[in-house]
Amino acid sequence: MMATSALEQTLRHDRLIVAIGIAVVVAFSWGYLLAGAGIDMSMADMPMDPEPWSPAQAWLMFAMWWVMMIAMMVPSAAPTILLFAAIKRRQATADSPVISSWLFLAGYLVIWAGFSLVAVSVQWALEQSGLLSGMMASTSNLLAGIILLAAGLYQFTPIKRACLRYCQSPVFFLSRHWQPGAIGALRMGFRHGGYCVGCCWFLMALLFVVGVMNLAWVAAVAIYVGLEKLQARSPWLSRAVGVGLIVVGGAVLARGLIVTAAASL
Repeated sequence: MMATSALEQTLRHDRLIVAIGIAVVVAFSWGYLLAGAGIDMSMADMPMDPEPWSPAQAWLMFAMWWVMMIAMMVPSAAPTILLFAAIKRRQATADSPVISSWLFLAGYLVIWAGFSLVAVSVQWALEQSGLLSGMMASTSNLLAGIILLAAGLYQFTPIKRACLRYCQSPVFFLSRHWQPGAIGALRMGFRHGGYCVGCCWFLMALLFVVGVMNLAWVAAVAIYVGLEKLQARSPWLSRAVGVGLIVVGGAVLARGLIVTAAASL
């Protein structure tokens, strides 16, 4: 009886259990990336002709992207998931707050898995076109400049603002999109993941400029995403980054056009 009571008491700390679980998932994700994500980068600087991907290589690239998205995005989604767990506990329904929270997270990660599949497809196309180096970074100033410019302009779009509003305010998101039950938790995870993809997908495209496995850049984008979501009452950070990306993108694109024009003479 005492053992059962102690277990029940422990399970009431839903947010703590969920928070520890999230921390473990993020830690393992960063550990996987720091270990190289199963990719041998020692051959990356050697010039090679593009080769068709094997199924094993395609799966490895997908796993790399998905784990990278987990490492970057789950920390910024944690406040929404923890608030969801707290509300579930207060509702005192038959649904377990911990299980429901994990279903919410699962739905969130499925959406990022879909994004990762698209990213891998784009990576493959760029690599086969000779536009990516062995370090998975752009070999073309034109491509890099276009990505930087597009990412900067996207910071000012209504879609970005609308998606960011839901990502910045867990209360607003949960009040607008609450659904009961286990399936409801999963669907809420899908929806929240969709808003986060809509908010950040162009930032992830920047990885093609500096290198997909450039972990310093991965960490920088993750930190920026977290800071952007903290600036709920002021859009200055998003706009400042947008302006910076436009300026840098314009300079890189201009240099690419000059080089291309010179080469054609």
